[in-house]
Amino acid sequence: MATLYKEGKLLDKVMGKTRKRRLFSIKNELIKKSQEAALAAIQIYNNPLISFKSESFIVLMNIAWTYLLHAYYKEQNIEYRYYKTNSKRRTFEKTKHGAYKHWELERCLSHRKCPLEKAMKDNLRCLIGIRHEIEHQMTNKIDIFLSGRFQACCINYNLMLKNLFGTDYRLDKITPIALQLFSFGENQIDELKDIQDLPKNLIDFISDFEVDNPSSSDPHYSYRVVYMRENSNHENQADRAYRFIDENSAEGKKIHDILVKNRQYKKLTQNQVVTILNDNGYTEFDKADHFNLWKNIWKDASERNLKARKYGELVVNNQWLWYEETWIPKVLEILEK
Repeated sequence: MATLYKEGKLLDKVMGKTRKRRLFSIKNELIKKSQEAALAAIQIYNNPLISFKSESFIVLMNIAWTYLLHAYYKEQNIEYRYYKTNSKRRTFEKTKHGAYKHWELERCLSHRKCPLEKAMKDNLRCLIGIRHEIEHQMTNKIDIFLSGRFQACCINYNLMLKNLFGTDYRLDKITPIALQLFSFGENQIDELKDIQDLPKNLIDFISDFEVDNPSSSDPHYSYRVVYMRENSNHENQADRAYRFIDENSAEGKKIHDILVKNRQYKKLTQNQVVTILNDNGYTEFDKADHFNLWKNIWKDASERNLKARKYGELVVNNQWLWYEETWIPKVLEILEK
């Protein structure tokens, strides 16, 4: 009897180790596949011989993030397979040929224990939406237009890979996480300004997704860096293609002041402007009043040049949006008079 007890304990111990090894191997296999999908996405995007960049990047990074979150949920003992509960018993959903149905990326992002912060989730949801819009049609000239979101996606992925599983897993040990490094010529700057050839459905989707979304100004949503070309003759800088400037230095503060002047303001629709003014005590102020007020501003030649750069801007579908930081104070000033 004692022998059977010892053998049973030994068997439990062995089976316990087996289960741990199996869990460990599944998690690591998911991480490995995730890393390979992310590396493939970056390499394809950086390949000058490939023109199908954005579409390939979005699909592969979708896979990379899905496997990454599956690995995290596996480690946290969170079931990421679809199932139904009948009489307290789970029935797992399967494909036609018997494979388990696992959560897609959107489902992974919506789980209450998803480890990503909001801006990271919004970045991925935006890319998923873009994928849906371009899935069944040819697109052109979208690589540069979307590159800030792609860069943020890469940086977010590398950060979460390191935070969730340790620094040994991060991708920047293998390859630099940079999508494009190039010098801007006049023709490239013109390309950045010209989005007329972008598909209308894509522009409309991005506009609808980003309006009133606080994540749109977050670097985890879209990574934006301002480069200023400066030909250096200093000996200690001659071999460096770029340099970083301390934001607290005199030069850094000067650059910061310039960027603040050109920062992206929060944009408001006419309904939002009216609501804010009603909340400020002007309860009878309506859309007709706002239209007439704006019409008078437009007619004022002295204000006309200021209008476009100070009070608001025209966006897709010829819709005008007003800057909260500048237009609301202007309207309050007029109404108080």
